[in-house]
Amino acid sequence: MALLTIIILVVLVGTLLWAIGVFNGLVTLKNRAKEAWADIDVQLKRRYDLIPNLVETVKGYATHEKELFEKVTLARANAMGASGVAAKADAENMLSSTLKSLFAVSENYPDLKASVNFLELQRELTDTEDKIQAARRFYNTNVRDLNIKIESFPDNMLAGAFGFTKMDLFEITTEAERNAVPVKF
Repeated sequence: MALLTIIILVVLVGTLLWAIGVFNGLVTLKNRAKEAWADIDVQLKRRYDLIPNLVETVKGYATHEKELFEKVTLARANAMGASGVAAKADAENMLSSTLKSLFAVSENYPDLKASVNFLELQRELTDTEDKIQAARRFYNTNVRDLNIKIESFPDNMLAGAFGFTKMDLFEITTEAERNAVPVKF
């Protein structure tokens, strides 16, 4: 009888320790994914801050491109206002597409292409795009790990019981976003 009690206690303690380990692992992965999303937000804000300067610089040389400037401004506003990973990804894809149009227009203005201010903004925007890409990879890696743990047996039983849900990846959804913003000198 004492041996049976000891075995039951060992099984219960082992199960409890396993549950604690699973829960702590899920919390860790969830917090890493949130931190990674915050990194994306920082880089996107940097991008949003650069765009008005870029538009103003181009406006100085290409005054008759008003419709394009409005599109870039609207896409920026939509991206800044988007919430949720999927909506944010769609808005960012649209913004990248309009930025490509802005850089394409700059090709028609040799003085603009030679402007030190424009070249510096292009460099900063390219650097920011690279950082966004790295932050997106980091975020998606953390989300993938969390989602795998949430879906894997037997951890999935505890994940559901504790209210953990899968997170969305920050995916590239359009061909425009799959290509880097062109920077031509």
